[in-house]
Amino acid sequence: MDDPKSYQPTWRKPFGILALILGLFGYALIVAGLSGPIGNLPVLVQTLVYVILGTVWLLPLRRFLIWMETGRWG
Repeated sequence: MDDPKSYQPTWRKPFGILALILGLFGYALIVAGLSGPIGNLPVLVQTLVYVILGTVWLLPLRRFLIWMETGRWG
């Protein structure tokens, strides 16, 4: 175990949180920009598209959080 007294904070967590917020904001803007074409689809297809778009951003999140914690990508 690491000695708690020797813990040194890193720049990865504040940078990672800021990058996550900005990335999600950008992703939300992209999805909002697609709302017009998506709105022309049948309701069930719209639902499927929004469920997929609402969860696809989670795919890279695990590796990103590992990087924030450890500095390694996996």
